[in-house]
Amino acid sequence: MREVVLYPGEDGFWIAECPSLPGCISQGKSREEAVANIKEAIEGYIEALCEDNLPVPEEHFSTIVLAV
Repeated sequence: MREVVLYPGEDGFWIAECPSLPGCISQGKSREEAVANIKEAIEGYIEALCEDNLPVPEEHFSTIVLAV
């Protein structure tokens, strides 16, 4: 299981990124499309690490929402 952060981009697309996998970012025209795309990106990222015999970072997340 991976934490994914979703937020609206400036161009009307939704941005999705996985903080535990540096540089693992995707987008979509809707939240649903962004989620589907980041799932695919996460799978590809982990597959590439395994193919290169590199360690897969563990998921260590703690999320809070701040109202400022």
